[in-house]
Amino acid sequence: MEMNGKFSFQVHGRRALFSDPVNRIGGEKTSYQFPTYQALKGICESVYWKPSIIWHVTRAKIMHPIQTETVGIRPIKYTGKGNELAYYTYLKDVLYEIEAEFSWNHNRPELSQDWNWQKHEAMFLRALHKGGRRDIFLGTRECQGYVQPCNFNSEQGFYDTIPEMSLGVQFHSFIYPDEMEEKTPDYRSLTANLWRPVLRYGILTFPRPQECEIQREIYKSTMKSFVPGINYSYAEGGDV
Repeated sequence: MEMNGKFSFQVHGRRALFSDPVNRIGGEKTSYQFPTYQALKGICESVYWKPSIIWHVTRAKIMHPIQTETVGIRPIKYTGKGNELAYYTYLKDVLYEIEAEFSWNHNRPELSQDWNWQKHEAMFLRALHKGGRRDIFLGTRECQGYVQPCNFNSEQGFYDTIPEMSLGVQFHSFIYPDEMEEKTPDYRSLTANLWRPVLRYGILTFPRPQECEIQREIYKSTMKSFVPGINYSYAEGGDV
C-alpha cells in the first residue's frame, strides 16, 4: 500500500537466511537475527524494478518471534566431486512488514524520460498484488518468500512492547557503481556497508547506505549501460 510517497507490504516465508556475503562461499551458514537492508531491497526489486529508479528501505517491523532451525544440508563440494555435509541455521517462520520508497537514479540521465512517478507507482502496486514480477527470496534462493500489501505498523507484532534490542555489528548493504553519489564518472567502485542495528518496539529503522558508519571499498568497477530500444524500454502509459 502507498503511504505518503512510501510503499508498505508484508513478506513471509517458512525460512530465511540473512548473513554476511563473505560467509556464503561454503561451510556452515548461520543467519543474522535481523534481516539485512540489502536483502529487503532485493525483495523490493523482485517485486518491481527499473534501472531508472533506486529502492530505499526505510523501516522493517518484525512480526513473529525470532526462532532458529538448524538443518543438515549436503551441498556440492567446491573442490573435487560429490557432496559434503554442512549445517545451516535458518530463521524459522518469519513475517516482516516493510516500508520502502524509490528515487530517481541520477547517475543515468539518459533514462530521465522514464522519471514518471505515477507510472512507476501504478506498475509497482499492480506487481505487488500479483506477488511480484520475479521470485521472492528471503536471503538465499532456498528460502522462498511471499509478498502481499499491508498498512505498515497497523497490526500487533511480537516485539512491540520491548523498548530496545541490539545485536552488534552486521552487514547492511552494497553501494553499486551506478548508485554512487559522487559526480566522478572516471571513478566507480563496489562498496560494502556495515552498521549496528537496534530494534526499537519491534521496528528497525534503516539509514541510507551512504550514511552507514562503517564502509569498505571492495573493488573498482564500471556501470552497466542501458540503451532505450535495445536493452531497455520506458514505462509506457499503456502498461499502467
